Amino acid sequence: MQTNLAPEFKNTAEGQQAEAILRKCVHCGFCTATCPTYQLLGDELDGPRGRIYLIKQVLEGEVPTRKTQLHLDRCLTCRNCETTCPSGVQYGHLVDIGRKLVDERVPRPAAEGALRWALKEGLPSPLFAPAMKLGQAVRGLLPASLKNKVPARQAAGVWPQREHARKVLMLEGCVQPAMMPNINAATARVLDAAGIQAVVARNAGCCGAVKFHLNDQEGGKAAMRRNIDAWWPHVQADEGQGVEAIVMNASGCGVTVKEYGHHLQGDPAYAAKAARISELTRDLSELLPELVESLRERVSAKAGQIAFHPPCTLQHGQQLRGGVEKYLGDLGFNVTVARNEAHLCCGSAGTYSVLNPGIAFELRDRKLENLNEMAPEVIVSANIGCITHLQSGTATPVRHWVEVLDDALA
Repeated sequence: MQTNLAPEFKNTAEGQQAEAILRKCVHCGFCTATCPTYQLLGDELDGPRGRIYLIKQVLEGEVPTRKTQLHLDRCLTCRNCETTCPSGVQYGHLVDIGRKLVDERVPRPAAEGALRWALKEGLPSPLFAPAMKLGQAVRGLLPASLKNKVPARQAAGVWPQREHARKVLMLEGCVQPAMMPNINAATARVLDAAGIQAVVARNAGCCGAVKFHLNDQEGGKAAMRRNIDAWWPHVQADEGQGVEAIVMNASGCGVTVKEYGHHLQGDPAYAAKAARISELTRDLSELLPELVESLRERVSAKAGQIAFHPPCTLQHGQQLRGGVEKYLGDLGFNVTVARNEAHLCCGSAGTYSVLNPGIAFELRDRKLENLNEMAPEVIVSANIGCITHLQSGTATPVRHWVEVLDDALA
């Protein structure tokens, strides 16, 4: 793709990065075939190729409009297009740049701006946990639109107390401890059973994705730096005291932390540390091959069909596909993905289901229809957002796969 950047962008880091991404695009259109919003809306500007053109126009000096902003807002950032693209276009990084530039130039309506501010400040806030507890206490009285976002109260589960020579850091996350605390405890128990200690750095908080993807990119980077500061003593500790990896049980956090090195590459104080943190980060499923060998004799897999929904942040963002179903299958579980559209987004996409509920719920129902063809006893996933979103549309239990594995430990 030929580009001719406007002078205001030509010598900037963002402009140069965007230009390098744009020049890889060959207009082939393969991405439109796997874009959820293009499939639903049928508008070229609601597909990756159209959005790339919109971003290119802004970088070449055209004035963006509210319509430009809306088309970029409707992108789920599922990155399915990256998996499909034969040219290796890094669309996710490009849309981050495009949204930032457009938001700097196009004011939002007051109500919309207030909602986005409330989400980016509220979800990572210490006040989120007591607010969620209150919501769960009155859940039966809430209207359906709010009830969908407030899962039933869940027991936190017992955290193992044994110490092991092998240690990994684990990020608790910002909303997961309040919404579904057993996911973290189940992760710690499964790792403990395999002789690995899950260590939590108390000063670590939100991975930064919430603010970053709501176009408070500096706020997101501040969260990234805070986590690096919290984790660094564990990373640098003497042999036998340090951690061998940073494990993520929410794939949305995992893809973000794996990109700390990219997001902070221009920060001389944090670039090297961020790159090291990204290098050490593993999705929990990446430990499964080893866990299979350690836990094989301790797992008594319960009969029944398990349907696995691979989150976009796992299969497209982190490019991890097939591992969960294969290795849980090796442990005796009957796990399969949907025969149709397993690659498509469920519509959760971080805060997307709040900001674009119509599209989000249409994608949710489409996803559940495909999953329910297997008549599963339980649906499992690997990201808190997907789990909550899918559960809002079905009576079938939706859980994290590590909870199912934890339940089967003898």
